[in-house]
Amino acid sequence: MKYRVTLPLSALIMIAIMALLIQLNLIPEGEQILAQLRESDSLNLFVLLALVILLEAIVYVGFYFPGQFFAVVVVVLYQPSLTNIVGLTVVMVCAATLASLINYVLGRQLKGSAKDSQVNGFSPSVRQLLAAMIHINALAFFMFNLGAKGGSIRWVWLSGLLNLPYYLVLVVCTSLLSEQVLTLAENSLIVVSLISVWLLVALYLDWQSGKFKHLIKQPN
Repeated sequence: MKYRVTLPLSALIMIAIMALLIQLNLIPEGEQILAQLRESDSLNLFVLLALVILLEAIVYVGFYFPGQFFAVVVVVLYQPSLTNIVGLTVVMVCAATLASLINYVLGRQLKGSAKDSQVNGFSPSVRQLLAAMIHINALAFFMFNLGAKGGSIRWVWLSGLLNLPYYLVLVVCTSLLSEQVLTLAENSLIVVSLISVWLLVALYLDWQSGKFKHLIKQPN
């Protein structure tokens, strides 16, 4: 992408649009949809968990579905045993990896449709991947950006591998500290704050690289 600010700016715009549509009652809240799914007797617990993680881990869609919050709710209500903790971890990792693959493919499609794609073979660092894995929405944009810049698909599989211990710790901590984790997961302000910081950093980097020079009128 030509500008680094494109993704964080579009993310904030998407959040604002969804909030407006919900406020006008044009679309139901994501929480309502997921609550109905959770109350459905036809859905298996593991299927539900995979679904909510998959929905939140897809780029832009994740702003509508609070998947991690409902994943925490499911784990808290389920009070899993040691065996089930491993099962829940595998399900969450598989869902997150599938979403990463979807985001990567979407990014590749964007790259393929661009007329002047100048970036090819983009190779991020493991440190960048780990930073993106702090939040599932950040990982979604990382994979989307990776695909758009022609990066290797091996980063998708690497994220799945690294997610194994991450989600294992998440499930264990959720089981032990259910109330504290539930409060943290419900706070959407964290997502907006992270994206805002991302936008400011992207603006600074674009400015430093001179990408806004053509927007400034030069004196005659």
